[in-house]
Amino acid sequence: MSPLRRRVPTWSELRPLVRVEPPSLARTAAALRRAQTVEDLRVLARRRTPRAVFDYVDGAAEGERSLARARQAFADVEFRPRVLRDVKHVDARVELLGVSSPVPLVLAPTGFTRMMHTQGEWAVARAAAAAGVPYTLSTMGTVSVEDLAADVPDVQRWFQLYLWQDREASRALIRRAAAAGFGTLVLTVDTAVAGQRLRDVRNGLTIPPALTARTLGGMALHPRWWVDMLTSEPIEFASLRTSGGTVADLVDRMFDPSMTTDDLAWLREEWPGRIVVKGVQHPQDAADLVALGMDGLVLSNHGGRQLDRAVAPLDLLPEVRAAVGPDVPLLIDGGVMHGGDIVAARARGADAVMVGRAYLYGLMAGGEPGVARALEILVSQVHRTLRLLGVSRIADLGPDHVPPAAARHTPAPGALPTS
Repeated sequence: MSPLRRRVPTWSELRPLVRVEPPSLARTAAALRRAQTVEDLRVLARRRTPRAVFDYVDGAAEGERSLARARQAFADVEFRPRVLRDVKHVDARVELLGVSSPVPLVLAPTGFTRMMHTQGEWAVARAAAAAGVPYTLSTMGTVSVEDLAADVPDVQRWFQLYLWQDREASRALIRRAAAAGFGTLVLTVDTAVAGQRLRDVRNGLTIPPALTARTLGGMALHPRWWVDMLTSEPIEFASLRTSGGTVADLVDRMFDPSMTTDDLAWLREEWPGRIVVKGVQHPQDAADLVALGMDGLVLSNHGGRQLDRAVAPLDLLPEVRAAVGPDVPLLIDGGVMHGGDIVAARARGADAVMVGRAYLYGLMAGGEPGVARALEILVSQVHRTLRLLGVSRIADLGPDHVPPAAARHTPAPGALPTS
């Protein structure tokens, strides 16, 4: 066998291989284009926002085990694909609770969203409308129900409610949401008191962020974020009469820890549309809520931000589905970082998935285009996962595609899997 001969390539041979990208002034747009996963957006968000703001989104309660377990539950999923199926065209559309979505996805409510980026809820709603996915505005939002409805009239919108100790104020708020065309009320029930979010405590985060020696020092690292915040309209809760202090202070001061199922009858009289209860973590509670006439449930441990060491919603899903039957709309949230997680949840029995952190990473990374990129990534991952599973219609997913996971080992905090 003759030895390899070396030679100098000609320009005509090299020219087809040369790919020179022209310099671009749109650094954010270029960075978003390079992002291929939600984790990529998370890394970009961490570079672009002050630590206290990033940790407010990224962190969870106490030892952050609930968040770790939720992500580990998805990481432990083992898909069982089928082959030789026609998957040239994939239909992942779903309809539930009066909304439709190109994938089983609803954008979850998030509080104080303009702190992550001054476009806040406006950016999220516009990206949701463009993608065709529903959006849930939070009681703790920084844009009012009236402004969101007027500024983004084509978004499918739900309204999330924390029931306050002041029932008259709660009544006035939900009437405003109904008048603004919000079709479904999402009642969050897992916040009798605030969870202890240690990252926020250690960072000294207040609402709104205070100009302390620590935050002033951080301006040098994130000048663009601070200039944007300080030159925009003041960031404040749009639906609350009070602000200031920490999130925990606000929750403990305003939210009603005495709420029981008796309050659901009052809420049913006040709200003309559908009611979905968010924060369900036990099969018996799920069955009781359905018996009381609730229209849907969200299995949620509040993204791990309330009770630490709570059950992972994905693990709870089969028990709750068995308890409430096949026809009750069930959503889950917590730990969703990949479109494959959405597919896994649907195969385990969920009708749809709510995501919060995933789109907030996009928001922090690049405003409205960042949210749009997060949604684009998730939708493409859903379609790709379905095709590789040999499933052409989302309705055909079932437990045989995702067999029960073996017992898992919860990773130590700080080593959270990202799917």
